[in-house]
Amino acid sequence: MTNRRQLLTGAAGIAAAALAGGTAARAQTKLPDAGPLGDVWLGPADAKVTIVEYASLTCSHCATFHTTTWPELKKKYIDTGKARFTLREFPLDPLATAGFMLARCNGNDKYVPMTDLLFAQQRNWAFTDKPVDALSSLVKQAGFTQESFEACLKRQDIYDAVTVVKDGGAKVGVDSTPTFFINGQKRSGALTIAEFDKILEPLLGN
Repeated sequence: MTNRRQLLTGAAGIAAAALAGGTAARAQTKLPDAGPLGDVWLGPADAKVTIVEYASLTCSHCATFHTTTWPELKKKYIDTGKARFTLREFPLDPLATAGFMLARCNGNDKYVPMTDLLFAQQRNWAFTDKPVDALSSLVKQAGFTQESFEACLKRQDIYDAVTVVKDGGAKVGVDSTPTFFINGQKRSGALTIAEFDKILEPLLGN
């Protein structure tokens, strides 16, 4: 009887440990609310999957994600209504902060096109001898003048808003870019579309 009781107790303990381990593996992070300027979402609000990316415009891994994985991710999951996505600011340096400020200055409807442009052209502005001049030239393609470029970068409210978003990310454990929170689960690094498939399909019940 004692041996049987010990066996059952041990089995129950193993099961409880396994259950606790599984719960830990699925632990979700409650993300901070959107910053003062709000999140810019793509995809329906009632989608089964929510993807929040923290990125820096001067991060080469972020640019790799946005130029290689993002178009397929958007086509396969966002445009089909299976997932919703937002990009949150986590600038790693003053130049990235300037880029995000420029992406925000003309309203949230310009945010995605501007960040797409800055990621696509990252090598041509972020890694040059005169990055500020290169950034100025690039955003003039998006309608900025030299005057509006300089005025935007002097706006304390936009600077403060970007800083609030970064600070919020740091508080939930963001320490590198890109970092994704997929239904609250943290994933670091420039995930490939195959890696996203592996994560998203079970969440979608496929």
